[in-house]
Amino acid sequence: MTMEIMIVLGLVVSAIILFATERLPVDIVALILMATMLLSGIITPAEAIGGFSNPATVTVGAMFVLSAGLYRTGAVNAVGGALARLGRKSSWLALGAMMLFIGTISAFINNTAAVAIFLPIVLGVARDTHTSASRLLMPLSFASMFGGVCTLIGTSTNILVSSIIERHGLPPIGMFELTGMGLVFFCAGTLYMLLAGVRLIPDRGGEDNGERRLRSGDYLTEIIIQPEARSVGAVLAESPLLHELELKSVEVFRDGRRLDNAQEQIVLRAGDHLKVICDLENFRKLQQRRGIALKQELDQGAAGGEPEATTLVEAVIAPNSTLDGRSLKEARFRSRYGVTALAIRHRGRVMREILETTVLRAGDVLLFGMAPREIERLRLDRTFVVISEVQAPVFRKRKTAIALAVVTAVVTAAALNVIPIMTGAIVGCIVMVLAGCLSPDEAYEAVEWKVIMLMAGVVTLGVAMEKSGAALFLSKFIVSAVGSAGPTAMVATLYLFSALITAVLSNNATVALLIPIVFATADSLDVDPRPLIMAITYSASLDFMTPFGYQTNTLIYGPGRYRFSDYLRVGTPLNILFWILATIFIPRFWPF
Repeated sequence: MTMEIMIVLGLVVSAIILFATERLPVDIVALILMATMLLSGIITPAEAIGGFSNPATVTVGAMFVLSAGLYRTGAVNAVGGALARLGRKSSWLALGAMMLFIGTISAFINNTAAVAIFLPIVLGVARDTHTSASRLLMPLSFASMFGGVCTLIGTSTNILVSSIIERHGLPPIGMFELTGMGLVFFCAGTLYMLLAGVRLIPDRGGEDNGERRLRSGDYLTEIIIQPEARSVGAVLAESPLLHELELKSVEVFRDGRRLDNAQEQIVLRAGDHLKVICDLENFRKLQQRRGIALKQELDQGAAGGEPEATTLVEAVIAPNSTLDGRSLKEARFRSRYGVTALAIRHRGRVMREILETTVLRAGDVLLFGMAPREIERLRLDRTFVVISEVQAPVFRKRKTAIALAVVTAVVTAAALNVIPIMTGAIVGCIVMVLAGCLSPDEAYEAVEWKVIMLMAGVVTLGVAMEKSGAALFLSKFIVSAVGSAGPTAMVATLYLFSALITAVLSNNATVALLIPIVFATADSLDVDPRPLIMAITYSASLDFMTPFGYQTNTLIYGPGRYRFSDYLRVGTPLNILFWILATIFIPRFWPF
């Protein structure tokens, strides 16, 4: 083993640890890897920045813009409206239709964007049908993943794989080359969810008391007792505050110090600062209660904000958000967004830190008090996905036909090999802007820059794996362990290995890491590498066992009130089913 191989393998192990522990954002980890390999001399400066000019990176960025064009014109939301009407008739009919709709749409636009568009709609369906939101959101996420593996452009992973194998001299993946195997997964996954998966999802509330239980769960907020409050002078345990409201937890702070006495020993005073945990209904009662002031609203008033009528808005922090890993204070949230976060719910469990200093993560739900005129601005900010049914966003409906025509033309041109997918996507973005489907600023905002940085970084890691000989080194272990069992056993092994790696790495990082190993393995076995590549491609985009293995799972984590174990319970049988199907059918679709 050479020194270069040792360095690259050490970087791979470090990357896995950093990705799994989330101590640093994934895009920063990727860029650190790139810089380390550049400084060590393993890659050249041209190779280091080659990931930014890689066709996959450019194409994925363009597809984000095309997806935004469909959203801004209301093209996708029209389907969502039909789903909402169907949901009022039957929750089971709505579930099947939802999975079909989201799966189909996710085949042609980025599946994370599709879930973000459908999330508020599905919550509305849950409320109208008195169904637990948890029973609908996990099928929503999973179906988007089923659809995403049916075409080249359904997920960024497919585009990245196509670019990598083309660099190795293989034909790129065709627009519909993945469709046959993808439909096998789509049909099997949908049947599993309808017949068994939904029954395995715990009921996290939603059908009994309408909106109160439907919402995202219990929030942490902070209040200040005012002199006119009826609870002033009362023992906390006997106070009107506790007797008239359903508060799950109350902590009292006085002069900056937490009072550790029992509730029967604390006499409330004007100016006491209380940290309170309650659901949305009781939060509203707190907000309207005489003598109770929300600390965040008081702070906003002290900063010069003018009080005005506000609406409560719930918004989940999107994957790749700039808020991920930062607190409200660190992000200078109030000055940046001009709105106040009144309460927080953190990835399915209540946090007990002070609201301003709580470290936010993708999937957290924030509760805002804002003027109706501000709601649309928050909806259009890709940092959040608004999940409250407050008001319908404004769409450019006169441009809907143009947006649909542009995306159809891009897909058709790529499918018929008229022009490369990258060229078609770039031209499509230009037409979207010139036609007024979205503004130039909206086009820039549509790009998930964290994804772009991650892809650029991991492409460089793949180059280093090959150049240093680390890929060949690892492939020898795989061939010695499984090679004698035949190429079909190798498909099964690589699919399973990729599934396990994807549970802790991002899907793009997984394929960038494993595909160089696949090429070396195929050379050792003297077989066509394409079936082995397809095993990695599908597996990396079909992780159901964790909320972090795929972005759509992270997006629904908070609103669905899920726990980590929920994904294991529902997703593990599905991963095993897909592993068996991949082992059987991939060698049939792509013979060795």
